[in-house]
Amino acid sequence: MLLSPASTNASLPNGGGSLWGKIRGGGKNKEAEAREKQALARQRLLTLAFDDMETVRMLPNTFAELEAVARDWTKPPPDAMFALRVPVEFASLNAARFVAGPYIYLTGEDSFQIAIMGVHGLRVEIVSDAPPPPDEPPPPPPPPVLEMPATFNLELVPGQHVALDTTVSSDELDMARMEDGTTVDGMFWGKLDIVHQGDTHKMEFTGTRLQSEQYNPESIFDSRVVAKLAVATKPTTARCQLSLLTPDVQYCDVVLTFSPLWKLGITWPPAEKLADNKVKYFLRAHPGGAMEHFESEMVSTALYYEAIPDPTMLEPSDYIAPRNGFAMSFRDFIPHLMNVLDQLGMSMYARTNFINNNMAAFSQHKNIAYRFLAPTKIAAAIDIAVTSDPCIFLRLFLIFRGLNDDDVGIFAGAGEKEANTVNWREIVGWSEESKDPTMFRVLETSVLEVT
Repeated sequence: MLLSPASTNASLPNGGGSLWGKIRGGGKNKEAEAREKQALARQRLLTLAFDDMETVRMLPNTFAELEAVARDWTKPPPDAMFALRVPVEFASLNAARFVAGPYIYLTGEDSFQIAIMGVHGLRVEIVSDAPPPPDEPPPPPPPPVLEMPATFNLELVPGQHVALDTTVSSDELDMARMEDGTTVDGMFWGKLDIVHQGDTHKMEFTGTRLQSEQYNPESIFDSRVVAKLAVATKPTTARCQLSLLTPDVQYCDVVLTFSPLWKLGITWPPAEKLADNKVKYFLRAHPGGAMEHFESEMVSTALYYEAIPDPTMLEPSDYIAPRNGFAMSFRDFIPHLMNVLDQLGMSMYARTNFINNNMAAFSQHKNIAYRFLAPTKIAAAIDIAVTSDPCIFLRLFLIFRGLNDDDVGIFAGAGEKEANTVNWREIVGWSEESKDPTMFRVLETSVLEVT
């Protein structure tokens, strides 16, 4: 059956869920609609001014609410004069056009509604002989700390650690703050004294607080770290000694030239600087090995200098590997090295001094890997020129590094047995003239530990 538009809608479905109900909006009550309108409405702000103080609040909807907000902020005495006024430049245009003075005084709901009509915000000045509103009261102090846990991690001897878990308590004194409010916290450096003598058992700590930039809380120092600090901070350095063996008294210049990847460290006697990477000694050499250094007026049997390589080019596994070096225990290394130096023509006195001068470095390692550099590789790093012709050079440059027990396995097939079969004279460029006392000879021994 067809129904005309003018007919009744009794046959249409009922309920707020139908399309007809949605179109007519019958499913919403007035309170919900009011809440939606209030949420969509733009919030207006209120500036309250009293004397030289101001505050910002949300603009109330009624005069009674406005007066309550103003009184709550200023807290005037009951008998104090209290009035509210709006400057005409902040009031609505409808209200300002009917006022000749600079202010509109709010005396009730009507004047308030007229003043806020169409404005987005309102400035209300409080006129009163009451004192200014008091400052916000300070928050109450936190409760005192009368008990807290304490943990001490101690190292009695290297490798032996103990942790003491205790409780620090106080009957009435706050352990977190001093009387002036200073907080007792942070990191402290000092001395912890623990006494256990008979019936006396006490623990006392005396120290000073460290600033945040003085100490990194992520770093923890113990005896093992402190023992390695000196080694870790010292750059890798080759220690070199150069001796001149001449058949007669002879004046000569010794010039050392370093490659850009090396730099000169300390020298003794002091060398004369010719350039950034070049120094010179002016000497008078005597038979038997004595040398006179004229600049320092010193007499010595050897020149000492240190050569420091660029740290970026030092990779221990590249410098000493099974393909070019040999590894063995420390106890086997010392007698083995003594035999190698004997093969290279060093006297008993020279090789004993060489071993003794480097014993402290050798003894730091349980296992040692080593190699001798060829003369061409030494000259590429540090070149030596002597104003004497002919001149025989013998430069022994030992490189070694310490190994743990796991790393020794990498050198399987490159141990002491294999090292004993190597022709070291061929590697270092040794010749019979190195032992000829009628020749002008230069003997240099260098040691470099790579870590």
